[in-house]
Amino acid sequence: MATDTQKNYELKSALKSVINVLEDGQKGMAEIGDHLKDESLKRFFLAESLKRASFRGELENVLHRHGVHDVHESGTAAGVVYRAWAELKAKLGGGDHTLLETAEQGEDEAKDAYKDALAQDLPLPVRQLLVEQQAHVLTSHDFIRERRDSLKAA
Repeated sequence: MATDTQKNYELKSALKSVINVLEDGQKGMAEIGDHLKDESLKRFFLAESLKRASFRGELENVLHRHGVHDVHESGTAAGVVYRAWAELKAKLGGGDHTLLETAEQGEDEAKDAYKDALAQDLPLPVRQLLVEQQAHVLTSHDFIRERRDSLKAA
């Protein structure tokens, strides 16, 4: 049986990991959105960037309620690489299809982070919040993949 200290550590660790990926997603969605040519995709990516910020805020609030008052996460090294790669692809003339490929890779990271977090022994309200957020991320991932595939076929 895990002690309260172990459970609290698992909670903090799981949420900080998801928060880092959400930070990456927020920045990445905005960056890719800036380079997309399709206006409806630009709007989608801006909305998703804001959604990631909102999700991050919800998880930071959970950490605050569990005694973590100083949550300074800056994303992951992989996120920095993805954003730099998206910027380079855009500058080299990579079209929307190429940018959507990069976005899908970032969404794969988010899917993995939620899956890993949900594998932890978390309190039910935290688990429910993560499941709700995960459902949105999965839907976003599928939308990006479908749009990418439709551009490839075009």
